[in-house]
Amino acid sequence: MKTHDVAIVGGGIIGVTTALELARQTLKVLVLDRQQPGREASWAAAGMLSPAPDSPRDIPLVPLTRESLKLYPEFIAAIEEQSGRPTGYARNGALQIFSGPNGQAARDAEVAEHRRLGLSAEPMSAEAAREWESSIGPSATAASWLPDEGTVEPRLLMNAVLGAAQRHGVEIRSDCEVTALLRQGSRCTGTIADGEHIAAGTVVVAAGCYSAQILEASGMAAAYAPTRPVRGQMLSLRSDEVTLRRVVRSHRAYLVPRSDGRIVAGSTLEEAGFKKEVTPAGISHVLEGVLELCPALAEAEIVETWSGLRPGTPDDLPVIGATEIEGLLIASGHYRNGILLAPITARLIQNCLTQQDTDLDLRAFSPLRFAQQARAAT
Repeated sequence: MKTHDVAIVGGGIIGVTTALELARQTLKVLVLDRQQPGREASWAAAGMLSPAPDSPRDIPLVPLTRESLKLYPEFIAAIEEQSGRPTGYARNGALQIFSGPNGQAARDAEVAEHRRLGLSAEPMSAEAAREWESSIGPSATAASWLPDEGTVEPRLLMNAVLGAAQRHGVEIRSDCEVTALLRQGSRCTGTIADGEHIAAGTVVVAAGCYSAQILEASGMAAAYAPTRPVRGQMLSLRSDEVTLRRVVRSHRAYLVPRSDGRIVAGSTLEEAGFKKEVTPAGISHVLEGVLELCPALAEAEIVETWSGLRPGTPDDLPVIGATEIEGLLIASGHYRNGILLAPITARLIQNCLTQQDTDLDLRAFSPLRFAQQARAAT
């Protein structure tokens, strides 16, 4: 039986970036994906590189998002050089828009929170924001400027990372579904994919919202990665009237400019199981937020609509690191931050394999946290 140093279950941005990082360490790496790599959450993402928390539950994630954002320029430069492909990376900052009579107070509170967390943020008036982006609508009463934020085009990035990984000798198998993990005693020894037993010194489960299913089917603790799908519906627009130079967003919607003139708009957060569908209600919800932000987009062409399944967890934080089963690592549950967190996740998995220390406190992301809670409950 052919043996690999590392088998990675899942060919999204997390799995393939991790494979590339490990292959650079001269490890023999295999990536197994149930369909075409990068066609799940990575393909559906908007590509905002924002380290800011979306809610108070996300605050423990900020040290990780900040560190990954720092890695991004070097990460992109290496990917583009090694693959010869563009990624659509830009670092143009973002405008956060606030509406209503309490807009200024909400803006000031959020700016203060960002600064407390070590994130750059500057208060702006709505009028000043319109000088930068004239299409911002009249409902805006305040704004903040987030200068360190950037964007990437996830579909381009995914293609580039795949190209770089293959150039480094990573073996990638498409349409190869992992149905179970192999185990001998207290050690994970490989996978079963399309009926084939594949031996590996280490297995990394990076299968997004499908991670829990794979662990459960293997007779292992699904609690190591209790992922679930959280559907997001999105669309892209093209307008002769509106040109954006940077991300513009509110707490209801976001607009992300693409290099070809399209504007990506999103998104919903839906507990809809594994139904990856576009619905009238979902698209209407997105458009309501979009048109409040930018009424001039009312006449824009809808170029594309799509949905994706984010990998959520019970506490909305990712699962990164070693389990109690020797040879089994998890890199999953990145929810809305997979694109941003790919570089740091790959680095942390490499650290696990090489037993290198990190200055980051990773306890909040440990695969053991849910397993321990489950045992305590029983």
